[in-house]
Amino acid sequence: MTDIQALRANYRSNKASVLDAMAATVASTRGIHAALRKLSSFTDDLLQSLWLRADFPAGCALVAVGGYGRAQLFPYSDVDVLLLLPEGATPQADSPLSARIEGFIGSCWDAGLEIGSSVRTIAECLAESAADVTVQTSLLESRLICGDRVLFAQFQQQYQAQMDPQAFLVAKTLEMRQRHTKYENTPYSLEPNCKESPGGLRDLQLILWVAKAAGLGGSWKELAKSGMATAFEVRQIERNEAVLCLIRARLHAAAGRHEDRLVFDLQTAVAESFGYRSQAPDGSRLPMRASETLMRRYYWAAKAVSQLCQILLLNIEERLNPTAHEPRPINDRFFEKAGLIEVASDDLYQRDPHAILETFLLYQTTVGLKNLSARTLRALYNARGVMDAAFRRDPANRQAFMRILQQPAGITHAMRLMNQTSVLGRYLWAFRGIVGQMQHDLFHVYTVDQHILMVLRNMRRFFMAEHAHEYPFCSQLAGGWDKPWILYVAALFHDIGKGRGGDHSQIGAQEVRRFCRQHGVEQEDARLIEFLVSEHLTMSRIAQKQDLSDPDVIAAFAKRVHNERYLTAMYLLTVADIRGTSPKVWNAWKGKLLEDLYRATLRTLGGRAPDAAAEIEARKREALVQLALSAQPFEAHKALWATLDVSYFMRHEAADIAWHTRHLSRHVGTTKPVVRARQSLAGEGLQVLVYAPDQADLFARICGYFDRAGFSILDARVHTANNHYALDSFQVVASSQAGHYRELTHMVESDLVRTIEAGGPLPEPARKRVSRRVKSFPIAPRVTLQPDEKAQRWLLGISASDRAGLLYLVARILAQHHLSVQLAKVSTLGERVEDTFLLQGSELQNNARQIQIETELLQALSE
Repeated sequence: MTDIQALRANYRSNKASVLDAMAATVASTRGIHAALRKLSSFTDDLLQSLWLRADFPAGCALVAVGGYGRAQLFPYSDVDVLLLLPEGATPQADSPLSARIEGFIGSCWDAGLEIGSSVRTIAECLAESAADVTVQTSLLESRLICGDRVLFAQFQQQYQAQMDPQAFLVAKTLEMRQRHTKYENTPYSLEPNCKESPGGLRDLQLILWVAKAAGLGGSWKELAKSGMATAFEVRQIERNEAVLCLIRARLHAAAGRHEDRLVFDLQTAVAESFGYRSQAPDGSRLPMRASETLMRRYYWAAKAVSQLCQILLLNIEERLNPTAHEPRPINDRFFEKAGLIEVASDDLYQRDPHAILETFLLYQTTVGLKNLSARTLRALYNARGVMDAAFRRDPANRQAFMRILQQPAGITHAMRLMNQTSVLGRYLWAFRGIVGQMQHDLFHVYTVDQHILMVLRNMRRFFMAEHAHEYPFCSQLAGGWDKPWILYVAALFHDIGKGRGGDHSQIGAQEVRRFCRQHGVEQEDARLIEFLVSEHLTMSRIAQKQDLSDPDVIAAFAKRVHNERYLTAMYLLTVADIRGTSPKVWNAWKGKLLEDLYRATLRTLGGRAPDAAAEIEARKREALVQLALSAQPFEAHKALWATLDVSYFMRHEAADIAWHTRHLSRHVGTTKPVVRARQSLAGEGLQVLVYAPDQADLFARICGYFDRAGFSILDARVHTANNHYALDSFQVVASSQAGHYRELTHMVESDLVRTIEAGGPLPEPARKRVSRRVKSFPIAPRVTLQPDEKAQRWLLGISASDRAGLLYLVARILAQHHLSVQLAKVSTLGERVEDTFLLQGSELQNNARQIQIETELLQALSE
């Protein structure tokens, strides 16, 4: 083993020297391909030594395949080899040959190689290649390492003779579509796979594979010679390929293993290897984290790769399968060819820059057009320099852009296509600043530009009849809206100020004010758009953090929105925005809170001043009607209602009051806790009612039960009746149980009663696993404690990274200080929580005690 150990030590030393040299280049891509070739060359040398040591008989060959066959080996990639045997050689029947093969492969592992091996004759290679396109692709990049050159030449000749370029193109295109679907059809995933995701290295390799199979060249320069790519495109491909290669190599080095996913855990380490920093030399925070700078560079490279690969793949497809479709003229500048927009000449956009935006207007307005042709995509890519400040100032272009926004259909598709082709960011210069901008706020799962386009899509759907079933109330409001484009502009600009430091809402308001002035938007419309951008977070914050039963909250919000038109626009933008952050953030309860706030504010704006007494009487009457329909005895409600004060009736709707009364009217003053649950009227989750003798730790005990049972609390309304009984209602969702609602309600009703009756000290909070994303991008917990406007109760605000059991942790501390929770609003934004509690308790009157409570909460949230 001595010589194997020496070979291993030498190989590791050579590999380490390459990685050290690569690390010293910091952010420069110069030399990355040479480094990968060196790693491949060192591996060649090691394999040749091991091959000689194994003493194979004449007529065998060792062949590099796959990425190793390209002589492009990443630090921890597998080393894929083929042991090519002469015809008639059968290791199963030839014991000495079998022993040599096993010994060779074992020595490869002993020498430190992550080897992936296959043993085949030429006939077996051809049979496997015909049956499996993955094997066929791997063999396409075969390279002789050592052994019989004649045998290898025969293999290559027969392999090329068997290749069907058209069938190979179809198979690889279908494989690419499947792969893109697996990776969400976007290069903008927050944890992209820099090899397999759309716009990754695999897309570039696919182009070279199909080109080589078709005899069009095996390198980018050869593709240019065959007319598949321009010299400019080749330079762009090589530049962005080098960026992706450097990121992948640094990712391997940071992980110390084969890892192609830019996971949160590694993004900061890779970014710092590029020399990116989150802090300035003086210690101040930079506008963008190091990881955000790295990811932006990745996204821009991946976007360019996606654009260029689409152009080249369409060109190769056209060369292999010349279309029989005759171009049909649309106008003097464009043709329609097989459902694609084709420019009349390659230099159209240089000669007539106005045609750039006209392309997308035609895409919207011409029936039957599905996309842009390779020729048009190439012309747009090469015309990026035309889209300068003069282009943006041109009145004709400004008019064309407004026409795109004001079309009755095709707006979402047009804007997405404009973003994919880089036209949107070059026309709206402020938008260019957020392309590929990552958001480490723990609830957005898209980059800023993708989030904006998702919000635009959501807004557009409110105006489409085929999507009316998704959000009927939004669609109803949209049906009475006269200028949808106002809302589209607000959606485009609402987050455009992110990543610059400062309040992005105010930065966005300044940008959209400038846009409206430049595009001739009427003053009244411009004021509304600016209002929506500057206040786009307000409605969500009030609905999820404030007491909507408080008339003063509604009156203040009504004053802020001015009128019904502004209110409706803000409501539609808020729903579209929340839905566009992440599939996990929106839920039916949030929808109900927003709709309740909208309706309450609309009544106030309509001249109905909040009248608590009248509202309470109306709710009581409606609740009595519902009780009568359920055959409740006459005046059965009186015993319970006599113990409830005004605040109870203000905080609960008539349907909830009737439900509570129906189940509690016979249990007033009972010593045994009463728990009832039903499917939530909001549409998902459970509504849980708890009625029991009041005790200081009751709220914490209930929270502890829900935590252990796997429920998340969305909302809690805590009320103490005049007879010192707690009447609490909770809105919960089951995080993992997939059981029927009837089973869940029965479980809650029985188990929660036992938990309350058990008493005893509150159990210690369980230590639960924190998600990778929270671990990688923790947010500093914030606690605010201040009196409400009437100085009668206290508002506790908590912002922290979400984790299981967080609410119980807070409730337990509050119980230890004998603070009663009157209202709890729990807002989960992805993996961040924004919780608000309304508290009462004598300890809050003491400044030292207040500080102690806040300190304990901060310590608990930081653990």
